[in-house]
Amino acid sequence: METNEQLKEIVRQKYSEIALQDKETNQSSCCGSGCCSTEVYNIMSDDYTRMQGYNPDADLGLGCGLPTQFAKIKKGDMVIDLGSGAGNDCFIARAETGETGKVIGIDFTTAMIDKARANAEKLGFNNVEFRQGDIEKMPVTANVADVVVSNCVLNLVPDKDAVFKEIYRVLKPGGHFSISDVVLLGNLPDALRKDAEMYAGCVAGAIQKDVYLELININGFKNVTVQKEKPIIIPDDILSNYLNEEKLENFRSGSSGIFSITVFAEKPSQEKAACCSPECCS
Repeated sequence: METNEQLKEIVRQKYSEIALQDKETNQSSCCGSGCCSTEVYNIMSDDYTRMQGYNPDADLGLGCGLPTQFAKIKKGDMVIDLGSGAGNDCFIARAETGETGKVIGIDFTTAMIDKARANAEKLGFNNVEFRQGDIEKMPVTANVADVVVSNCVLNLVPDKDAVFKEIYRVLKPGGHFSISDVVLLGNLPDALRKDAEMYAGCVAGAIQKDVYLELININGFKNVTVQKEKPIIIPDDILSNYLNEEKLENFRSGSSGIFSITVFAEKPSQEKAACCSPECCS
């Protein structure tokens, strides 16, 4: 069994390759993983093209939702995007936070950081910054972000608990996140979960929905809300690479499933200091 570091290296290598692919290639596969389907469409992502700030050069077709659409970003906010890729969600967030705000994208793949920085330079954005780093240990100080967003990234991270702890750390008291991710209901066949290619393709790293939501709760967040949920239908010609006919039929007819969810949660505001003035103390 691979260690967490080995799994992360698999993802790093795969997404380094993806950074050099065009969007059409990525959209014809499972999150760009290369498990190509004859049914050419993006299995995971939603359509960004009508959102303000959209830049086609930054859209690699790798997401599984529209977290920035639900993120309640205000003018002047400081926003952090986890797993920022070529910068797509960062540029959408920048349209919301405006010139008075700031957006930081974090990605641990050098090729993605290079591509995102080139896109920001071309757009002339001086308040969008890209930092190379691990989202399990973000290169950001504590209590700085108003909003954290992420799109189809946490499912790729072995230690999801560490990421939620980091999100809590970097958010200001009263700040919030909106994250789109892949989760499971029921049990996936072992062949899907064990294959490294599928892992980099967003599915085998996913965990059960109830476990995912519980991680958010136990890390101290409040007002946890599923803002959007949709089933992810993987074409049979992809599944057939991993399942024989009998297992494929059982998978399709069973209670297990793969879903994209967008989750919102808040970091509690700091409690007011106890009043010790003569007017309020007994």
